[in-house]
Amino acid sequence: MHLGALRAVEFDRITSVLAGLSVTPAGEARLQMLEPMTEPGQVAAALRATSEGVRFATEHQGFPLRAPIDLSLILAGLDIDGRPLEPLHLIGLADYLESVDQCRLSISRHSASFPSLAAIVATMDSFTREIALVRRQIDPAGMVMDSASPALASIRDRLRRQKTKLRSTLEGYLREQSTSKYLQEQVVTDRNGRYVLMVRSEHRQSIPGVVHGASASGASLFLEPLGTVDINNDIVALEEAEHEEVRRILLALTDQFRGRPDELSHVLDVATELDVIQAKARLSGLMNAVEPALSRDGAFEFKAARHPLLMSAVNKCFPEDERRDSVVEPVPVDITLSPPDRVLVITGPNTGGKTVATKATGLLVVMAQAGLHIPVDPGSKMPVFKTVLADIGDQQSIAANLSTFSGHVANLVAMDEALELPSLVLLDEIGAGTDPAEGGALGTAVIDRFRQRGAYLIATTHYDSLKSYASTTPGVRSAAFGFNPDTFAPTYRLIYGSPGRSLAIEIAARLGMPASVIAAARENLGERELQLADHLARLDENLRALEEDRKGVAHDRAQLFERERKLLAREASVRKREEESKQKLKEQLNARLREARLEIDAVVGVLKTHTSTMKGHPASLNSGEVGRIRNEARGAIEGIVQGVEEAAAPAPPPPPLHDAARPSLKVAVGARVIVGGLGLEGIITKLQGSQAEVEVRGKRMRAAVNTLQVVHVPSAKDAPSAVKLNVDLQPREGSLSELNVIGCTVDEATDRVERFLDESMVTDQHTLRLVHGHGTGQLRRAIAALLKKHPLVSTFETAPPNQGGGGVTIVELKD
Repeated sequence: MHLGALRAVEFDRITSVLAGLSVTPAGEARLQMLEPMTEPGQVAAALRATSEGVRFATEHQGFPLRAPIDLSLILAGLDIDGRPLEPLHLIGLADYLESVDQCRLSISRHSASFPSLAAIVATMDSFTREIALVRRQIDPAGMVMDSASPALASIRDRLRRQKTKLRSTLEGYLREQSTSKYLQEQVVTDRNGRYVLMVRSEHRQSIPGVVHGASASGASLFLEPLGTVDINNDIVALEEAEHEEVRRILLALTDQFRGRPDELSHVLDVATELDVIQAKARLSGLMNAVEPALSRDGAFEFKAARHPLLMSAVNKCFPEDERRDSVVEPVPVDITLSPPDRVLVITGPNTGGKTVATKATGLLVVMAQAGLHIPVDPGSKMPVFKTVLADIGDQQSIAANLSTFSGHVANLVAMDEALELPSLVLLDEIGAGTDPAEGGALGTAVIDRFRQRGAYLIATTHYDSLKSYASTTPGVRSAAFGFNPDTFAPTYRLIYGSPGRSLAIEIAARLGMPASVIAAARENLGERELQLADHLARLDENLRALEEDRKGVAHDRAQLFERERKLLAREASVRKREEESKQKLKEQLNARLREARLEIDAVVGVLKTHTSTMKGHPASLNSGEVGRIRNEARGAIEGIVQGVEEAAAPAPPPPPLHDAARPSLKVAVGARVIVGGLGLEGIITKLQGSQAEVEVRGKRMRAAVNTLQVVHVPSAKDAPSAVKLNVDLQPREGSLSELNVIGCTVDEATDRVERFLDESMVTDQHTLRLVHGHGTGQLRRAIAALLKKHPLVSTFETAPPNQGGGGVTIVELKD
């Protein structure tokens, strides 16, 4: 990758932001040296890892990675054999390794969702034992604990006793009147590691002892009484022994890490890789960025691309002296180059955004090839480039004896030599710095040279010759940044197909150039230039109108799509409700059928038992008559079933009310009619003038007589001659296999249970659940007594614990 291009698009500022988002020194160093990759496989893998890092950070509140500030110093200390790490350094190292292990465990638990991250931590070793030992022997404040070793515990115990003894002895000197009068101050102090008294100089001989020095004024002497010399000697020896034992413990703790150099090095590499990924993920969040697709067909499209360095969130990551004072969020720009078009020539007014768009394109490309998400809309795609070359900015160099124009030419020569396909070439103000005619001609030749060599190229210009080249050359597209036609302020919107206007005079006027100068400039324009400017103005106006129309069409298309989606959803919902209604009607039909059969059997049984009491009939019914009655009842039931099924089907359109082929039937009570307009069939139950009351499927409705078509009028022979059956077809409420009697009295509960058992005789249920609850147990005992003597019950028992336990009784019916 061309280093000059990386500097031109300011990739180093992006790596600076990334480094600031790192956690470890090694991660920071690697991010500072981050470079774009050129192999598609490597770029794709890096982008996948970043995407996984973004998802992992979102789902798990970030990576648990942490590191001490002086980690580099700690790791350098491990390289020196025989040198123990300081206690706080050991704690810092243990905390760092523990955080890496926490990352490993968290990623491993979700390895299927994060395969790239899982591959990074898969072969990492754990330092759990070493970390635990550090935590057991060093407290959080950095002190080696007494329990670190028996020897240390013994030394410190003796040391505490000797210090207590010394303190007691010295305090005796302070309390005793015979000695305290010689003291300068009533304190015990430390001198060269030994505890001493402050004695007045004139009383040097009054207290026997060893003098360890005098105060600055000479008025006081630091005296160690002879009675404490041996104790002080013991304390000094014990402190030296303590120091040696602590050093031995620290060296042992250090050597346990030092003894696993390969595993430690690998853990550091894993931690660095995770740190790089988490920094990339954090930057992606700051920019609201996405992973671009890598195209195989050469398509290059950035949708709503934003320049990262113009974003306020990114700007805040720089030191205060490097931040921009005024931050306005960048306006999104669409950059499109799809074969056979590989060259884009951008024109437009000064300060209109041409250079920013060019640099943004180059920066986003190298960011993506470095494995970074970029601030574009989803659906953006790009090829992977071997080289990115740029000629942006002032190439003047006094040291190299190059003018601005010479510097540009030298850079273009170097770019031509470094070109390696696939390549992206960025040229800002190509041909500038010399005669416009010659500069335009040279710029056209340079662009065509790179085009013929197969490079992707984005160039900015004000030259008419280049605008003409872009409009007439196959494989080259032109685009221009728009402006407000009233104020000539830039809109920063890129309009494809427009040759664009430079608006140099208008921009100068807007920026405060004196009106007299502006007027003189307009007079200096030739007739050709005026005609061209007028032509371009009309063309811009037409293109703006087309762009508005395009946006309107896109908006209308989106609205139509949304309406179609809603209609499809509504249609699916209607179909679902229809299916649910059919299923519900079928269930109701089955329930009504069982109820009707039960009632018919019950009525026939009663008739058979009480035949002697029926007036106007023989004393008993023979089996033939019983069969006839049963068949008639069941026939009625089948009629009910047929009526309900017909109700479930779409109603056919009603036949005409006046059919010459059909004989006219009189509207009368009991007549079967079709209600016009609804297609519903029912029986007239009452007539009131021009209105009739019609019973339809158990429901009563009113209808005008002239809207009714008589289907059948009952005659005398249709009247029942023997037995009239009244069948109640109300559907049974609740479940067919369960009855809940919680809250009922004993009498109410037993009545409901007995009725429930009788009704269940005609259903397909053989196992019933009686829910009576726990309570006082009265309902359970009363129901049990009823079940014992009921002829339909085969067995009954308390439900298992997972089905209600003592609050439910399971009943098995006889076949």
